[in-house]
Amino acid sequence: MENRNLLTKISALTREIETKYPEVYEHLGEIPQTIPDVENPEVEKKELENYLNSLETMLEKAKKNLK
Repeated sequence: MENRNLLTKISALTREIETKYPEVYEHLGEIPQTIPDVENPEVEKKELENYLNSLETMLEKAKKNLK
């Protein structure tokens, strides 16, 4: 999957979490993948995939906790 598609999926999941699971959304800034360790980071495809996977995992856990 190319970076543009990954970013689109990340944006969609982030919006879903923000609107449907605000208690989870407030912790997104704490995910280590979102904290760059350099001033002008270049984001690699694998990093985007890892972040997307972490968002998907968080969303699944949130959905299970609401049941």
